[in-house]
Amino acid sequence: MGFKSHIQVRNLNVYYGKNHVLKNITVDIPDKKITVIIGPSGCGKTTLLKSFNRLIDLVDGVNATGEILVDGVNILDPKTEVVDVRKKMGLLSQKPYPLPMSIYDNIAYGPRIHGMRNKKELDKIVEHYLREASLWEEVKERLNEPASGLSVGQQQRLCLARGLAVEPEIILGDEPTSALDPASSQRIEQKFLELKNRYTIVVVTHILRQAKRLADYILFLYMGELIEHGPAQEIFENPNQELTREYIRGIIS
Repeated sequence: MGFKSHIQVRNLNVYYGKNHVLKNITVDIPDKKITVIIGPSGCGKTTLLKSFNRLIDLVDGVNATGEILVDGVNILDPKTEVVDVRKKMGLLSQKPYPLPMSIYDNIAYGPRIHGMRNKKELDKIVEHYLREASLWEEVKERLNEPASGLSVGQQQRLCLARGLAVEPEIILGDEPTSALDPASSQRIEQKFLELKNRYTIVVVTHILRQAKRLADYILFLYMGELIEHGPAQEIFENPNQELTREYIRGIIS
């Protein structure tokens, strides 16, 4: 296999009511690499991503079978604490959702929930994670202003900083640059490339150029099935499956 896995998916099936959305997915997600999930719209990319932090639980009538092991713990087991699962994972959505509070409080929110009350420590945490997200220099004079006043690109980096502040192990990105202008997209991509030495990163994208820039490992989904997966260079240069070849060439979309 050649890599250490962080998330292990075994025979995962997800149903929304009678609709069989993910079919017998078995794959290992590498530790401290960027894994990119590609495939046409409606193929199950986001469902797979949101299975990793149990966000699919929020959908009415959802049923998941199989196993998703994170650090050896099956997160689909009913006895698993969902809060603990989500603490390990930061999620960046397509559209940034800053909390309706100040820039400072957005970052301090998670640490406070986990019991941090020391103002000096919180100040350090806020600065540290805003720097991590390359946002500190832009906002350090306006930390007490509402986060809603930031540009969309800045809001997405704020959400990244907020996610990192609870010290996750895994960062999930659901088309995290789709609402951003090219310069902001580039900043987020650059951040992911810097952060992968310390975090396992899983990103859904419909932009093949972005997948080529970011991915160490690729999962190609089609109609709810995992058609092919492997190191990015192999998948892009020499895929095994005809469907993968057609998707990469743009014949199917």
